[in-house]
Amino acid sequence: MKRNIVIAVVTAAALVGGGTATALAVAGDDDPTSVTRADDDREDRVEGRSDDRDGDDDDDTARAAAPGEVTAAEAVAAALDHTPGTAVSAELDDGSWEIDVLAEGDAWHTVRIAPDSGKVLGAQKDDEDDAAEVRAALKGSSVTAEDAAKAAAAKGTVVSVDLDDDGDDQGWEAQTRASAGDERDWNVGLKTASVTADRDDD
Repeated sequence: MKRNIVIAVVTAAALVGGGTATALAVAGDDDPTSVTRADDDREDRVEGRSDDRDGDDDDDTARAAAPGEVTAAEAVAAALDHTPGTAVSAELDDGSWEIDVLAEGDAWHTVRIAPDSGKVLGAQKDDEDDAAEVRAALKGSSVTAEDAAKAAAAKGTVVSVDLDDDGDDQGWEAQTRASAGDERDWNVGLKTASVTADRDDD
């Protein structure tokens, strides 16, 4: 009788408290030890909510990922790992890095990179006809788009790098964003990676 009362009390406590209860009830020296365990439905429900919540947090983190977690230089490197060639521009646009790559045979590709993970989101072949101009501008150059992005990063968070292959002022153009949100334009040399303020930005 005492054992039944103890079991009933423990079971009721488990149901009311919603937790897992394990009890040892001993009615006498001759009675076997009885173990009572209440299934923890609440724990399963909590775990389910926790899993869902974790998933939501991941989604929220992805949606709220601050631009620039993956740097311009890292985005260029990831794009070239996917599509070998010469990176000609990198721009943080519409929630992803877009890298223009001039591949062998003068084929152009745009590779999209996730700004929060560095993963390749997609790639497509583009129709461009200025491959000759680009190759001519880069002839003898020792500074790549990745190098230019790294050099410009000393001025702020790089949000774009682009090759200027027109006229006498050929070089890399980079745009940076300061912590306050202010954007500045910079020129990066093709041979020395020297960073100077864009005169047109003054």
